[in-house]
Amino acid sequence: MENEVEILLVEDNPEDVELTLRALRKNNIANNVVVLGDGEKALEFIYGRGEFEGREIKAFPRLILLDLKLPKVDGLEVLKTIKSDPDVSSIPVVMLTSSREECDIVESYKLGVNSYIVKPVDFDNFVESINKIGFYWLLMNEFKK
Repeated sequence: MENEVEILLVEDNPEDVELTLRALRKNNIANNVVVLGDGEKALEFIYGRGEFEGREIKAFPRLILLDLKLPKVDGLEVLKTIKSDPDVSSIPVVMLTSSREECDIVESYKLGVNSYIVKPVDFDNFVESINKIGFYWLLMNEFKK
């Protein structure tokens, strides 16, 4: 599918968005990335509601990179909604956040996150982390819609 969304990046910090997109480009990982700045928009995108009404909702992203602290609907609520719905629960979700709080990590795994990664501060380390995420989830992992 030519217009298939490979990665849905849900991040409210413009600097982190730019760093993530630069890291993805540097690693030649994804051709089609959709960036949304809050959890409410992410759910609207996934379910084809609001401004995304009419979007082919069967065209799921191959990977969701989800920040924990988001406006409107936080990352844990987005994760809970996705993983409790059999229609979309198979979409891999990687929590990509700056939080090292044990309660956030534990809660994310309880809700079904596929991976929890703390954003490295150093850009080179961040690029390497994005490379590993993309390589595994987009190239190695068998994705079933």
